[in-house]
Amino acid sequence: MGIKEIMNNVADFFNEHVAPLHKITAVEEAENGGWHLIVEVIEEKEYMKKYAKDEMIGVYDVALNEDKEVTSFRRREVRYRSAIDQ
Repeated sequence: MGIKEIMNNVADFFNEHVAPLHKITAVEEAENGGWHLIVEVIEEKEYMKKYAKDEMIGVYDVALNEDKEVTSFRRREVRYRSAIDQ
């Protein structure tokens, strides 16, 4: 249940504090005993829809402690949903 619990905790955190979670693309155990995740969220969905623009995806680095609680997050990039990853 470890990774499933981690993913649920991150989804709950982002849904409540940042933006609805779109996708979790990586889950890795950190050297300090915590966890590191890369997640994607849809940024400003209503604004983009209003102006008939492609949705923007925010890619975030997320750190969790040993108790599987989010301790930090940082947006590392924003891209159009239709953009091809490089």
